[in-house]
Amino acid sequence: MLGETGNVHLKVFLLQEKSKIIFCFTFEEMDTIPMVSSLLSSLANYSNLPQGSKEHEEAENNEGSRKKPVQAPRMGTLMGVYLPCLQNILGVILFLRMTWMVGIGGVIEAFIIVLMCCSTTMLTAISMSAIATNGVVPAGGSYYMISRSLGPEFGGAVGICFYLGTTFAGAMYILGCIEILLVYIVPQAAVFKMEGLEGAEAEAAMLNNMRVYGTLVLSFMAIVVFVGVKYVNKLALLFLACVICSILAVYAGVIKTAFEPPVFPVCVLGNRTLVWKGFDVCAKVIERENGTVTTKLWRLFCDSEFLNATCDSYFANNNITEIQGIPGVMSGILRENLFGNYMDKGAFIEKLGLPSVDEPDSVPTNTNRYVLADITSFFTMLVGIYFPSVTGIMAGSNRSGDLQDAQKSIPIGTILAITTTSIIYMSSVLLFGSCIEGTVLRDKYVMCLKWSKHLRHSRGYPFLFIEIVCLFLSCGCRFFLMCYMFVNLACAVQTLLRTPNWRPRFKFYHWTLSFLGMSLCLSLMFICSWYYAIIAMAIAGCIYKYIEFRGAEKEWGDGIRGLSLSAARFALMRLEEGPPHTKNWRPQILVLVSMDSELNVEQPRLLSLTNQLKAGKGLTIVGTALEGTYLENHPQAQQAEQKLMEAEKVKGFCQVVISSNMRDATSHLVQAGGLGGLQHNTVLACWPRNWKQAEDHQSWRNFIELVRETTAASKALLVPKNISAFPSNGERFTEGHIDVWWIVHDGGMLMLLPFLLRQHKVWRKCKMRIFTVAQMDDNSIQMKKDLTTFLYHLRIDAAVEVVEMHDSDISAYTYEKTLMMEQRSQILKQINLTKTEREREVQPLLMIKQVILPSRVSKFIAEAETPGTAVQMTWTEAKCDGEQAKPIGATTPEAIKDLFNMKPNQSNLRRMHTALRLNEVIIKKSQEARLVLLNMPGPPKNRSSDENYMEFMEVLTEGLNRVLLVRGGGREVITIYS
Repeated sequence: MLGETGNVHLKVFLLQEKSKIIFCFTFEEMDTIPMVSSLLSSLANYSNLPQGSKEHEEAENNEGSRKKPVQAPRMGTLMGVYLPCLQNILGVILFLRMTWMVGIGGVIEAFIIVLMCCSTTMLTAISMSAIATNGVVPAGGSYYMISRSLGPEFGGAVGICFYLGTTFAGAMYILGCIEILLVYIVPQAAVFKMEGLEGAEAEAAMLNNMRVYGTLVLSFMAIVVFVGVKYVNKLALLFLACVICSILAVYAGVIKTAFEPPVFPVCVLGNRTLVWKGFDVCAKVIERENGTVTTKLWRLFCDSEFLNATCDSYFANNNITEIQGIPGVMSGILRENLFGNYMDKGAFIEKLGLPSVDEPDSVPTNTNRYVLADITSFFTMLVGIYFPSVTGIMAGSNRSGDLQDAQKSIPIGTILAITTTSIIYMSSVLLFGSCIEGTVLRDKYVMCLKWSKHLRHSRGYPFLFIEIVCLFLSCGCRFFLMCYMFVNLACAVQTLLRTPNWRPRFKFYHWTLSFLGMSLCLSLMFICSWYYAIIAMAIAGCIYKYIEFRGAEKEWGDGIRGLSLSAARFALMRLEEGPPHTKNWRPQILVLVSMDSELNVEQPRLLSLTNQLKAGKGLTIVGTALEGTYLENHPQAQQAEQKLMEAEKVKGFCQVVISSNMRDATSHLVQAGGLGGLQHNTVLACWPRNWKQAEDHQSWRNFIELVRETTAASKALLVPKNISAFPSNGERFTEGHIDVWWIVHDGGMLMLLPFLLRQHKVWRKCKMRIFTVAQMDDNSIQMKKDLTTFLYHLRIDAAVEVVEMHDSDISAYTYEKTLMMEQRSQILKQINLTKTEREREVQPLLMIKQVILPSRVSKFIAEAETPGTAVQMTWTEAKCDGEQAKPIGATTPEAIKDLFNMKPNQSNLRRMHTALRLNEVIIKKSQEARLVLLNMPGPPKNRSSDENYMEFMEVLTEGLNRVLLVRGGGREVITIYS
């Protein structure tokens, strides 16, 4: 029995002897883990209802919601996929422009265009089938598939472009409907009459008619959609039946031409095709009982009806020939129509093989009597015009929410529909080229053959349909191509990544087929029109960046993330372990920040400084330490990670370490940051605030230990002092200087950091100055010249100033620091000061005690004067193993001798004096500077002198507003070589 308190975690073990399986669970887990029976029930009763993808995913997570049961749809492959795809693919291009395309491009090139476009859609359908069968596909169609495979950015961009392409296609279909209505079926229904008009007037009348009727048709369609899509679905079968009957009529007509070709005469003057309008007989003269008389055609080219009239020169020099426009499938006309006949705008449509006599340098007259090319034709234009006729392959996948079994119906129905329409298109190319005369094929209004017995009256209207929808085709087909391209890319990426969730039921796919389909889509985009392709890609890119800027609401496990992980793994494996070459060195920064009790960053300006240093585009890791245990503080750690990334919008990574004490946690961050060859090489930490007032002195002791650890790890250290005075990312310095005090060479960090800061908009207008200290024996003029040359080779623009300080302490400081970089500890042991040199140092030391030193330095003097056994240690590497301090006493020769014999105290005083004198010079030169960069000396080896080290740094930087202390990592980070 369990107690009422519920504190007992009872575990139940069920042992099955046959299978030897042991199940172990707790009562707490039963509240959150579903039972197997309920899980199977929910999966078995899943229905692909036509709801949005977002609502679909939210519905899975909403527990306890009670919704009315909705009966699952029962549409199968035939009605749900095959017939809708068939209806959407078979479009207006087949009935209006297929014959013209065959006549212009020839049977061979037209067949290649059809084959290329149909192959593109077939390969896309294969990729789409693989994606559609990789799990349940609710409503959403191409958007859902692409967004779940390539991410919401790609899905949104492609989905909107697909919508635009469908909109353009709708406009094209409306214009095609109006052309068929007014040109071929009922010309008398035109609001703006076109009879008797030619040229620009006829074009304007047709354009106005398209505007009027287009508005009416579009309004009717909007009303139908507003009433309900189900009414459209009810009429869909009727519309499809009309399309199928029209196609069957084409095949029936072709079969009939084999036995009884229709009478379709075409009148040709010389080899130029005439517009059969205004005459009834294709002849110049005819024989009557009373003699030879002229025809109406004669009167069109001559100034009178008499035989002695003055006629057009071309009319007079060439014969009239009447040819059969549709000789039939058995006539052998296919040989003449095999090859293309591209024409410029205004060119005559000519009959190949007929003689033509034209006077040289003669200007054509009566051009309105001939059938002319109304548009310049070329191969890529034919591709752009034809490709919209093969779109519509996603009609089935768009209805995935209404299918009984989408994973079965979408592949079968889509591929069968594409196969059927491809056969129709390819056979149409062959049959049209085998039955119809080339001059008739090249006439844009050959479709009047199907509607009127007055077939000889070829229309003279301009090629208005092509001109109007050219922009729609150019942009619209590229949107379709872009959608198909990303479907292929999604399948290829998922296949190559081999993600565990990629298990499509459709097995007849391969990543090479997807790449081939993607390549065809991209090629067709630029073949049709490269500038419209760029426009379409720019539109998609803008949508992508907008969605990326707005941010996706949730992670969908898309393939791009998997691709990023694979690429990151590949790059990390190839990245060399160890330091990079000097030319590739950039600050990979580990930023150590502290957080208050509410887990807010205490030093937000430290993160701002990090952003300003990111001109090098290096790695940024924001780390913080929490005190406690992982099990108890894990929620706080997650909250801290979230707030770290939100603070100052730092682009990088965050790492929170929980440890029993802060010192160890910080050490763990320094040691374990990064991964493989991508590790931090620079640590950025604040100078401890109010370190003197700290009760336990632990903050500044931890800081000194951090300095020691970074030195041991050969990592650079950046310590901003007075971090609250540093600018935020929104501030701008319109003038000022960044001053670099180059005391010792640290590998070039002092040169590189100002350059990186000046790449940021905050520091861009600040100028860089470099100060260096000349020693007693240095030639200041030559030093300045050499440094200027060095900066020139480094390609760094900075002013140079050499500060002359003849004080021996400054010289000792400079030499000592320089030798420290070269491991000078062995040399210092051999240095012995002469008596004269010792006496020369007496006066500065006495002045330090009496006048110069502030209270913080007097404390060290007092310690030296107080008898006792206290051991004063220095932070140099010289030998000072802990001599007992002796009282200084009066300034007698013996006392001075004793003073210099106390090496530890002497060193402390000399260093404090050095810091004061150097601080005086820095304040004099750089007090108004926006930022001062200084070398940061290393900490003492003996930890008993840690406080002296902190005092020394305070004296060195006192009176400066913004200071960035820099300690190099022991390697060169900048070079003069390319």
